[in-house]
Amino acid sequence: MTKLYLVCFSLLFTSLISSASWAAAPIIPSPPQLAAKSWLLIDAQTGHIITEHNADERLPPASLTKMMTAYIASEQVISGNISYDDMVRVSEKAWRKPGSKMYIREGTDVKLEDLMRGIIIQSGNDASIAVAEYIAGSEDAFADLMNQTAYSLGMNNSNFKNATGWPAKDHYTTARDLSLLAKAIINDHPEDYPMYAEKEFTYNEIRQPNRNSLLWQDDSVDGIKTGHTKEAGYCLVSSAIKDGMRLISVVMGTESEKARSSESQKLITYGFRFFETVKSYDAKQELLESDIWKGSANTLKLGTEEAIWLTIPRGSAGSITTDLEVPELLEAPITEGEKIGTIKLTLNNETVATKPLIALETVEEGGLIKRLWHMIVLLVKSWF
Repeated sequence: MTKLYLVCFSLLFTSLISSASWAAAPIIPSPPQLAAKSWLLIDAQTGHIITEHNADERLPPASLTKMMTAYIASEQVISGNISYDDMVRVSEKAWRKPGSKMYIREGTDVKLEDLMRGIIIQSGNDASIAVAEYIAGSEDAFADLMNQTAYSLGMNNSNFKNATGWPAKDHYTTARDLSLLAKAIINDHPEDYPMYAEKEFTYNEIRQPNRNSLLWQDDSVDGIKTGHTKEAGYCLVSSAIKDGMRLISVVMGTESEKARSSESQKLITYGFRFFETVKSYDAKQELLESDIWKGSANTLKLGTEEAIWLTIPRGSAGSITTDLEVPELLEAPITEGEKIGTIKLTLNNETVATKPLIALETVEEGGLIKRLWHMIVLLVKSWF
């Protein structure tokens, strides 16, 4: 096995404002404790969990279920299976479904794009069933599609029985799983995501406001979805963006509409006030030039495949140190993109990121004479 050695040093991030390494660590208060059954606050870009409580507890999601219904509809549009211009026939089942409604009528044809707004903004049970039946033929078949999609997104503690969130046995999800779904909605369907910020929608001459009251209270909030049943309590998945930092908040099981908004606001305020998202290194940025033996070149440039973003306490960027772990002996040939070692970033003795180091270039084998000479040199070095 190739022996490894550590190259340990502190690097000043070109994208950050450095500070003296001896500067006092920023003071971060304890995260807020909420009047809710479960909650989670994450940075949408890095996936860093800022705070959580019972995030893996399986709970009824109520109309937060419609996040998955809308996500699948967007996926189907992207795949070309359906179009937002499609006209969807409304079934008797969709029309009769009680609860929140878009007020579509049985036997009429409704544009799919309108149904999407009916799901996202008006939280229409009727719109959700109409879309589910249009995509999968029946709501039961659509529920199977929901569960397959949840599995593909890593939502390992979720199970869906319907497209609406209507109370049903074994219909559940978790705050953590909902945060994964929210990230997918934002990242996978940027062209559809603005719908989640729309404050009202009118259909059939009936105007209904978005139930997410944070859209009126906080200009940084631009989504995502509310939910409520007696069993689930009042729930809210919200997302907000400020100075390039996007947060996702999940709050489940509060006692009122006001509480779900106020408790979510506590998380969002805490996240923006005391944390920041910073880019430590660019994708393919040269981090190290290492010696290489028996190659057409004498050195090899190393970096990372993707940019490294971190979520850290505000004001602590200057205290981050970087450790590079690379093989003691590198021999050609090496192909661009090949994993060579590891980069580890540490803050206050805690690892905040670990990523593979890759070759940023290809180095072919050197000529015969060079290879033979390097073999001799390495042999002599091994004696000492």
